[in-house]
Amino acid sequence: MPELPEVETTRRGIAPHVEGREIVEVVVRQSRLRLPVPDDLVERLVGARIGALSRRAKYLLVPVQAGEAAASLLWHLGMSGSLRIARLGELPKKHDHVDLVLDDGAILRYHDPRRFGFVDWLQGDAAHDPRLARLGPEPLSEAFDGARLHALSRGRRLAVKPFLMDNAVVVGVGNIYAAEALFLAGIDPRRAAGRISLARYERLAAAVREVLAAAITQGGTTLRDFVGGTGEPGYFAQRLNVYGRDGAPCRRCGAELRLVTLGQRASVFCAACQR
Repeated sequence: MPELPEVETTRRGIAPHVEGREIVEVVVRQSRLRLPVPDDLVERLVGARIGALSRRAKYLLVPVQAGEAAASLLWHLGMSGSLRIARLGELPKKHDHVDLVLDDGAILRYHDPRRFGFVDWLQGDAAHDPRLARLGPEPLSEAFDGARLHALSRGRRLAVKPFLMDNAVVVGVGNIYAAEALFLAGIDPRRAAGRISLARYERLAAAVREVLAAAITQGGTTLRDFVGGTGEPGYFAQRLNVYGRDGAPCRRCGAELRLVTLGQRASVFCAACQR
């Protein structure tokens, strides 16, 4: 599933090609996504101009200006979705469901084999949309730190890994990056969130920022179908310390990595390095 670094990589990849461009045509080949494509999307978008793209958690926000009305497209890539830049004359592939054709001949093309993603229309300030309003802070922002994790975890018996993956605590720290951050911080993912000290949470917050920043630099992690906005895969998978490596030796100490299930998600860790 595309996580925060994959969505941020997509934003950075497509932004130079779409920002400031006018939409001259919209092609919807498949409207039955996780949410149906709005019936009036073509009418709303043709003639609109795209503003500066942004990201909130795993959502991509594409602001559009049509006359006096300001609105946004809210895009979610689901489990297998990707947005990439194509050119006029480039034939769509199977599972290429939505095209935004721009005034310079570029096409913003949405591909989603599983159709668990969606594109929705938001009128007015996107921050007030219920899907965004209840989210926690961005992990690379100043609003996220060890003190927040420590304060929100008091009295919680929940294991620290699912606690860290709670979008009300901090957004966009999915299974891959939670596992990697806990390894860097030396914290056992099974440990109760409420029994971790402030000092250890400060190390964990720093590890989250380090892992996510590195993943964005590497273009995300290629798992199954993901590619970035230019069609290139991400390379962070080559740097994974624990995720997907159960039974392999720990890169730090050589001990065999263990696999457990936490919050219905597989979690790999090193019992020697993570306490």
